[in-house]
Amino acid sequence: MAPDQCRITDQVAIVTGGGAGIGRAIALALAEAGADIVIADIIPERGAEVAARVAEHGRACLAIPTDMAQPDQVAAMVDAAQARFGRIDILVNNVGGVSRKAFVDQSAHSWRRHIDLNLVSMLAATSAAVPHIIAGGRGGAIINVSSIEGSRAAPGYAVYAACKAGMNNFTRTMALELADHGIRVNAIAPDFTTTPGTRGNPPGPVDEATWFPVSPAMADATARRIPLQRPGIDSECGQAALFLASPMSSYITGTILPVDGGSWASSGWVRNAARQWVLVEPHGVSDA
Repeated sequence: MAPDQCRITDQVAIVTGGGAGIGRAIALALAEAGADIVIADIIPERGAEVAARVAEHGRACLAIPTDMAQPDQVAAMVDAAQARFGRIDILVNNVGGVSRKAFVDQSAHSWRRHIDLNLVSMLAATSAAVPHIIAGGRGGAIINVSSIEGSRAAPGYAVYAACKAGMNNFTRTMALELADHGIRVNAIAPDFTTTPGTRGNPPGPVDEATWFPVSPAMADATARRIPLQRPGIDSECGQAALFLASPMSSYITGTILPVDGGSWASSGWVRNAARQWVLVEPHGVSDA
């Protein structure tokens, strides 16, 4: 990869939920490639920490405490970003969240909260940011952070998975609607990725010493399920998002890019205790 092809020097990127986990990794990857960053995160301390890291790369960062489930706050955040930098080039719709529960056991408040956080936040940010990107006349990029659960059944995560499926379709539809303006719209779809949230500390902090340890049994289960035999690393999602934001992907739009260690490709195939690939069936494990 030629360095100049992945540079996004002086562009301005909004990263929602950018204070921790995958969003934080994306913000830092974009900053390292030359972009100024706007962090929209509900926890002010997380935004401040990322702003300090962005400054280490010599770029400016505006951290705006934002409840992304509130469209009025989202619109105010985008307007503040435009006022501060005078342009918006990249929007990363990363914010989201999930808790496991059978759908029939979920309250209306619970599934409405999932929808607001995972789907409405994306609609609100896109609606607010796109007019500014169009007005800039330079084109731009939107990267949505979806999930492997948006393209497969996800028992215990029904509303979350439905939101991510909606995000995938919205990504493809916006790719068509915004193509005339030179705005490319793509998504990344991670599977299990190591973040504070997946290690028992959803609010943060970044310090891995505060996360719960991974037992040998947990590590073995992950290695058997994911073809590359390990969880994802948040920076790998950051690099994928940078690729989709950069000139390296100038002819790519409407794509859902798996960043999942091969999980989507395996589609039910897992390793058994002997590390042989077998197909999981309802009655057990088959060697078919």
